Amino acid sequence: MAADALLQVQDLNQYYGGSHILRGIGFEARLGEVTVVLGRNGVGKTSLLKSLMGVVPVKAGRVVLDGHDITRATPYERVRRGIGYVPQGREIFGRLTVAENLRMGLATKPGGTAIPAELFELFPVLQQMIHRRGGDLSGGQQQQLAIARALAAGPKLLMLDEPTEGIQPSIIKDIGRVVRMLADRKTMAIVLVEQYYDFAAELADQYLVLERGEVVMRGRGNDMETDGVRARMSI
Repeated sequence: MAADALLQVQDLNQYYGGSHILRGIGFEARLGEVTVVLGRNGVGKTSLLKSLMGVVPVKAGRVVLDGHDITRATPYERVRRGIGYVPQGREIFGRLTVAENLRMGLATKPGGTAIPAELFELFPVLQQMIHRRGGDLSGGQQQQLAIARALAAGPKLLMLDEPTEGIQPSIIKDIGRVVRMLADRKTMAIVLVEQYYDFAAELADQYLVLERGEVVMRGRGNDMETDGVRARMSI
């Protein structure tokens, strides 16, 4: 294990019914780096994040976060250990205000913990919309809210599942800027699941490509073009 590897995933296997969804997945996510997981629909990307979050139990393999084996930990315990998770489709609370959604991200903190002011520096629109209901926000604003909610508790590991899906280009740029800024602080590891190649290539420090639940390519982000990742994604 590298000295700065915050997350270790070892030989992870997952089944849905009789289908073998994840097959021997292994990788490390390091502090200060964005690890991008690429692949077409149905290859196991979301299943991988759900397994890392504990939403679905893993059949075999090991998940280690900051030296602690969390393979059998509940999602709540994983949040307390320092995982922030932004699921595909955002899953904000539409009837709650922006402020109330952000407070949900503080559920593991003592009562009365203030919403970190930095969240409004990262996403200024949330300050402007603070009293609006989440369901009244645009898709891009909801995505920013979902990311801010995951950041509220100050995670060590941030996992993002297709944050560009259905989002307008200007907000995609804003999200990319925030992800890079967070990684560059060297206090957090980021795992980004993406189908949008250009966004992924711009942010990736390392990459994995999944096909049929297996890692079929891996390498450094700077080598994605020469490694032929774009061509592999378009097959």
